[in-house]
Amino acid sequence: MFSKNKEVKKEQTQVVGGSQRNVLAAGTLITGDIKSDGDFRVDGTVEGTIEIKGRIVVGQSGKIIGTMICTNAEVEGTLSGTIQVNDLLSLKQSAKITGDVTVGKLAIEPGATFDATCAMKGSVKEIKSETATKKEKTVK
Repeated sequence: MFSKNKEVKKEQTQVVGGSQRNVLAAGTLITGDIKSDGDFRVDGTVEGTIEIKGRIVVGQSGKIIGTMICTNAEVEGTLSGTIQVNDLLSLKQSAKITGDVTVGKLAIEPGATFDATCAMKGSVKEIKSETATKKEKTVK
């Protein structure tokens, strides 16, 4: 029933979770889409899209390759691809980020690797539009 050879299987799958806390353990690989209303911790590998309405925590051994969409994220591991965090993206010292990032707020500890294009949304866009409006009024 159980073999000594612990081989990680690659499967195309879609996981839909509830409002509970979910954990993807180290050594686990999911290829496909994950959607959840609850929080999610990734210590394994996700190749595909992970869309969480709550908070994602990527542990030191965690890796997400593809698209990540969530409200808040705390990263100690590796993210590669398209990352959209509606509120706060917090990168710990061991974090490695590559790709395209869109965030509301960004916190980076010294030592983290951040090799990405980054767009800040929210109040930054409002300030730009207000400045443009003020310039137009003074030119006229």
